[in-house]
Amino acid sequence: MYKSMKSKVLINMTDIHKSYFLSNKMEVPVLHGVDLNIHPKEFVAIMGESGSGKSTLMNIIGCLTPANSGTYFLAGEDVSEAKDDDTLAYIRNRKIGFIFQQFNLLNKMSALQNVALPGAYKGITRAEREQKAGELLTQVGLGDRMHHKPTELSGGQQQRVSIARSMINDPDIILADEPTGALDSQTGKEVLDLFLDFKKRGKTIVMVTHDPKVASYADRVIFMKDGKVIDHHYALSS
Repeated sequence: MYKSMKSKVLINMTDIHKSYFLSNKMEVPVLHGVDLNIHPKEFVAIMGESGSGKSTLMNIIGCLTPANSGTYFLAGEDVSEAKDDDTLAYIRNRKIGFIFQQFNLLNKMSALQNVALPGAYKGITRAEREQKAGELLTQVGLGDRMHHKPTELSGGQQQRVSIARSMINDPDIILADEPTGALDSQTGKEVLDLFLDFKKRGKTIVMVTHDPKVASYADRVIFMKDGKVIDHHYALSS
C-alpha cells in the first residue's frame, strides 16, 4: 500500500533536511524538514527570497546532491539512499532534463552538438542522437541555426538550445532554474510557451523563479522561506 501510494506522485519528499559544512567544519543548515509532492504532467514554480533554500531543493530533486536525511521517491523509486556520484548521474540521465539561467553551452560545439551531447552518456549512437537533436532544434524554432556555435546565437536562441538539450534523453521531468532570468520579456514569454507545449506532451516541469509573472504560467506555485515550504497555491482556472 505504501509503495503504490508513492507511485501516484512523480516526486515525493518527506522531511528533507540538508546542511552544508564549511572548511572549519561549521554546519550551515539550509533545508529544515521539507515535504513536497509533485504529480505527473504538473507545472510547478518554486518561489522564495535569496537564501530560502529553493535552489538547494532543486538540486536534490535533480539528484545533483543528496539530502542529509528524509525520504525521496522519484517515479515510485526510492532514491533517498543514492549518495555516490555515479548512482546520482545514472538517475539524472534516465529521468531528468536541466535548463539553467546561464545556458551552460559549450562554445566550441555547434548547437546540434550541444543538444546531442547528453545522449552520449545514455549510450545513444551518434547518428541517432544527432538526428534527434536536429528534430528538437527544429521544434524550438532553430532548424536553420543548428550548425551555429553559441557565440553566433542570441541569448534567447541559446536558451532554446539548452531547452532542446534538456529533452534529448526524453526525461520525465524538466528542471528549470531561473530560465528567463537572462532574457528580455518577449523572449522569456516564448520560452515559457515552449514549457507549456512540453507540458501538453506529458512532461512534468519544476521551475525556480523570483518573478511572479513567470510563476503565473505554472499550475501551482510553492513558496519557501528559511528552508521550509510555507505555502502553495494553484493557478486560477481560465
